[in-house]
Amino acid sequence: MSKSAVFGYELLVDLYDCKPGVCDDLALCYKFLDEIVGFLGMEKQSPPSIFVSDATRFPDKAGLSGWVPLIESSIVIHTLSPKNFITVDIYCCRAFDVKRAEDFCKKFFEPKSVESQFVERGLSYYKKNIGSDKELAHK
Repeated sequence: MSKSAVFGYELLVDLYDCKPGVCDDLALCYKFLDEIVGFLGMEKQSPPSIFVSDATRFPDKAGLSGWVPLIESSIVIHTLSPKNFITVDIYCCRAFDVKRAEDFCKKFFEPKSVESQFVERGLSYYKKNIGSDKELAHK
């Protein structure tokens, strides 16, 4: 491993003013989770799970939440219908094409604007002795 190796990569995508109706479209959001995995060259541990929020109890949180567990980590989606807002978190322990991921999100949900953040996770994971029994004994 090189000194610059990190454990994983996380892309946070915020999609504003999405196409009307997509935040409540259970089949579309399931399809998104199901297809983005292969599109990015990742591998599922199991099929996606997706849930409808209780719009009566939580009107400001009306929408869907779902995730697909990956061998490499996970992909999560949350939709907020009142504002046609969607967040997608893609976390993977190997590098992936950020632009392809963003473009895939845009294709499915047709937002008017997008904000993204990219984070490297586990910056010290591959450093010598991090997490070793010897180091833990001194804490």
